[in-house]
Amino acid sequence: MDNIRVVTDFPRKAREIENLWIPMPDGVKLAARIWVPEDAEANPVPAILEYLPYRKRDETAERDALTHPYFAGHGYASVRVDMRGTGDSEGVCKGEYLKQEQDDCLAVIEWLAKQSWCSGAVGMIGISWGGFNGLQVAARRPPALKTVISLCSTDDRYNDDIHYLGGAQMCDNLDWGTTAWAIAMTPPDPLIVGDRWRQLWEGRLNGNGIWMQDWFEHQRRDQFYRHASICEDYSDVEMPVYLVGGWADSYPNPIFRMLERLTGIRKGLIGPWGHNYPHFAMPGPRIGFLKECLRWWDQYLKGIDTGIADEPMLRAWMQDPYPPAAICDGRPGRWVAEPSWPGPGVGERSLTLSPGRLAEGASSDDVLTICSPFTAGLSSGAWCAFGVVPTLPVDQRMEVGNALVFETTPLEEAVEILGFPEFEVKLASDKPVALISATLSLVLEDGAASRVSYGILNLTHRHDDIELQPMKPGEAETVRIKLRCCGQRFEKGQRIRLAVATAHWPMVFPGPEKATLSIHCAGSRLILPARKPQPLDATLAGFEGPESATPMAQEVIKSGEPFRREVTTNQITGETTYTVVSDGGTVHHPHTGITLSARQTDVFVVHPDDPNSARGTVTWEKSYARGDWDARVTVSATVHALRDVWRMETHLVARAGDEVVVDRKEVKEFPRDLN
Repeated sequence: MDNIRVVTDFPRKAREIENLWIPMPDGVKLAARIWVPEDAEANPVPAILEYLPYRKRDETAERDALTHPYFAGHGYASVRVDMRGTGDSEGVCKGEYLKQEQDDCLAVIEWLAKQSWCSGAVGMIGISWGGFNGLQVAARRPPALKTVISLCSTDDRYNDDIHYLGGAQMCDNLDWGTTAWAIAMTPPDPLIVGDRWRQLWEGRLNGNGIWMQDWFEHQRRDQFYRHASICEDYSDVEMPVYLVGGWADSYPNPIFRMLERLTGIRKGLIGPWGHNYPHFAMPGPRIGFLKECLRWWDQYLKGIDTGIADEPMLRAWMQDPYPPAAICDGRPGRWVAEPSWPGPGVGERSLTLSPGRLAEGASSDDVLTICSPFTAGLSSGAWCAFGVVPTLPVDQRMEVGNALVFETTPLEEAVEILGFPEFEVKLASDKPVALISATLSLVLEDGAASRVSYGILNLTHRHDDIELQPMKPGEAETVRIKLRCCGQRFEKGQRIRLAVATAHWPMVFPGPEKATLSIHCAGSRLILPARKPQPLDATLAGFEGPESATPMAQEVIKSGEPFRREVTTNQITGETTYTVVSDGGTVHHPHTGITLSARQTDVFVVHPDDPNSARGTVTWEKSYARGDWDARVTVSATVHALRDVWRMETHLVARAGDEVVVDRKEVKEFPRDLN
């Protein structure tokens, strides 16, 4: 973040309200932190709302310090609210994106609009959870909410979220499920809620529940996921929406769908970034994103013509070739634009299959078989990469031998793609339940292979995600797999590679049996969204450089263990273990007096020949202390992918000083539903 310009002199002086209670209709009060111009009582301003379960006093405090004072200094009341049952707010939180969450947000928006310092207009901004609920609340159409900026979010909670990928059980269902559980078990701050902090905490420990149990219970796209998925009726979102994401993040796909299908004013921005705000995201280039937000807010909350409404619908970073690396500061490339989506400059380019070869023209009649080891996919990196730690995909040459590999000859001219590659494949399976993974890579002149895109499909979901159909062993069918969207340039002399496997670990758990797929080259093809450079590209004004408000002061009491991501193989048992350790150390926040620590450990194990050996354990340790206040939470969850059930073992320990407040273990089994 050393290239971010820190702004200290703003057009309007602002004051901070450390905590303000917002009453809900049922009497529960939500905790809000507000930055507002000092003269807003005399000159009311629009309000910007960020609404999250992520603890405004500590967990998002560092990020909030960069953003909310900046908006306030430019004439907005910037509001950060802890959701019900989280942070310093009262009540309990039973899950993600529930109707109660939306209802509370409607009440918050109505309350904000009525404040003497507010002009009556409200906007919402958020990343991930906050991006999700911004879209969901927009679909509820509260009168005071005029616009939303949604980052790294989704329109479809089943097909493009952290639970299921192409109908396959994601390992992140366990990872994020344990993370969310840990957050839901943390206490409020006694300086905000007083002596009742213990009562409120115990209410969470016993009432918030383990949300991921619902996610393992619901394995199809039923009403549980249709709720709060705005793709059910895009016309519900009528207000202007700015959709922002990154190629390294997990949520670029929805941006293209929403640009195509929303009916109101919408704009998309996709950079090379991971799961972070673009003014401090990696890989770069970082941009002056807060300035971009102000242009949007001024246009749609203050009625000032900033020109943003006349700009192209989509602006995306076309990535140049780059060697594979688990972390990089920046990706070379250039900004391109489309006036609408689908873009007029994008068409299809088909490549057919022959043994070892991708080419234009006729395919061969060969039938090729693949039965991957269940360790296939270890080079893929994290499904959701934050960019600031080394979790990007590494050299895909590691997957040769795990997959059927098809590759072009060296390209005779450069090729650029923007949008969704697709793999149309005629195949047969020898088992009723089987997975197929398709990975698109760019092969550099030296042979290194950088992953560009990938797609995974549980073949029982080949028609839809409700009426599942097992494969008929030995019977060939044609299926179409939509790969993750991308923006990539392949230079002359480089090659395009497609790798087809039957496992993708540890992104998804393996199916219940070891399956072999027969790939019919005839009737199979890779479809690329080839894009020709457009005159519009050359007209784009550059983004200004990144800037923010003053970073929050903090003191490192004890440095954490260096980030660790490693793969080891037991040469006796044959099992392979994938381990990730993220340790934030112990940090003191002078502005609140809180000393906190957080450590996460992920361990995923599988035997290359046994799908029922697959298991994962995720552990979180969190602590909060000030003076004689000392609260600690440890949660651990293990999921075993057994043949017929998902077996989940959970353990929660909460301590106040030396006292054990809760020590609870639970084992639950969920029948596998064709996955």
